[in-house]
Amino acid sequence: MSSNVVFKLFFLLGVLLIVGCRAAVPVYNVSSAPVTTNKPASIDEIEKAIIRAGVGLGWQMVSRGKGKVEGTLVLREHRAVVDIDYDAKNFNIKYKDSTKLDYDGEKIHPNYNSWVQNLDRAIRAQLTAM
Repeated sequence: MSSNVVFKLFFLLGVLLIVGCRAAVPVYNVSSAPVTTNKPASIDEIEKAIIRAGVGLGWQMVSRGKGKVEGTLVLREHRAVVDIDYDAKNFNIKYKDSTKLDYDGEKIHPNYNSWVQNLDRAIRAQLTAM
């Protein structure tokens, strides 16, 4: 093999390693995000908006009583679980559990943060549309 071909193979291998091995990042939580609606909304309406937002993104959303929803997202062999606490003024999204996302107590695979950020945006959009 020519040195040019060997170089290209090593370069490609390096790119694949960099793309495939994304470093863990601090867990993203949403704290005290404002509940912004176009009209006054009841706690039940806020809960329905939160559930709609999650379901629209493929999350399994389960009410855990007034002011609390649990969301679970399963993608292939990965699973992320969050607690969403809310009242008439604010909502929070907090890490609860995960499978195959390399959670070490502080850091997690960056895909988890993307999923939670998407959920946050979807909740805000559902609340604003009320």
